[in-house]
Amino acid sequence: MNGQNLIGGPTGGEACEVVSSVYESAPAAEPTSARLADLTTLHVGGPARRLVMARTEEELVATVRDADARGEPVLLLGAGSNVVVSDEGFDGVVVVVGTRGLRAEVSDCAGAFLTVAAGEPWDRVVIHTLSQEWIGLETLSGIPGATGATPIQNVGAYGSDVSSTIARVRTWDRMAGKIVTYAASDCGFGYRSSRFKEEPGRYVVIDVSFQLELGPLSVPIRYAELAAALGVEVGQRAPLARVRDAVLALRRSKGMVLDAGDHDTWSAGSFFTNPLLSAEGAATLPDGAPRYAQPDGTVKTSAAWLIDHAGFGKGYGSGPARLSAKHTLAITNRGAATAKDVLDLARTVREGVRERFGVTLVPEPVLVGCRL
Repeated sequence: MNGQNLIGGPTGGEACEVVSSVYESAPAAEPTSARLADLTTLHVGGPARRLVMARTEEELVATVRDADARGEPVLLLGAGSNVVVSDEGFDGVVVVVGTRGLRAEVSDCAGAFLTVAAGEPWDRVVIHTLSQEWIGLETLSGIPGATGATPIQNVGAYGSDVSSTIARVRTWDRMAGKIVTYAASDCGFGYRSSRFKEEPGRYVVIDVSFQLELGPLSVPIRYAELAAALGVEVGQRAPLARVRDAVLALRRSKGMVLDAGDHDTWSAGSFFTNPLLSAEGAATLPDGAPRYAQPDGTVKTSAAWLIDHAGFGKGYGSGPARLSAKHTLAITNRGAATAKDVLDLARTVREGVRERFGVTLVPEPVLVGCRL
């Protein structure tokens, strides 16, 4: 692991020095099974008709381009952390994105500009930035998945999301048949959304570039639960390592840190997004329901609160798929669940919330070959 961080600033009219660094990550492991249950964190899903590991940008683009030319369906798979694959599997080519690496240019004037290969495991990126005292990704510690997936979902947690630090996203546009780079302002970022999610299947993310500040303290802490865990006020900063430790502890308490021996972590993360309601819709919710005003005039409420108060508490269910015993937003595989089991439970929860509150929950994971 190589990298440098400059300390201090230029004086007078001195030019700012720029230091380049490269992070060499361990290569991606070769899949030992074409059974997609073995390649996803929910551990459900049938076989792929064909499975390809793409370890370079050229292999990634060529595999997708050639499959498109043949009319063969394509499923891109990073760490498999945000996907539910049907029990029938995928009748096409599953491309495992195994690209690795991080390049950075750092100056005390402009901060750190780093470009990360799509297949780089996300938490390795977070760890590297904290080791260099680069600020901005610390509250996103412990999130499973690959870096290329982060702009698609506009991944976020504890008051931050990646759109606040992404500078650009470089893609293979399957429709145009060429590489297209989007500045952050052109990515259409919204709550758990982006232009890449709104046009599913069109873009193959090649790499993502981030602009980060330098220093030992975090971004201002915006999330009350995290602030309380750190012993600071909302809006204050805290040492980067402490923020990571606190985030990991909170995520672990909710079963959101992967652990092969803990079935509460056999999930696709939060199964439903927090609903965005009109002001009128939010007014119909009962007293006590969380309401967070959004800049566009909508009101965000808590899917976990709705699920719990509709009668689906932690651990709900009696079959192989159940709500997490630690967090009502996660549907977990207790060891022998099928995709059908997971989706049946999701439908039960969604219908119960709709009947009780008139709110239709929207799934967050990508559903492959199945529907809710």
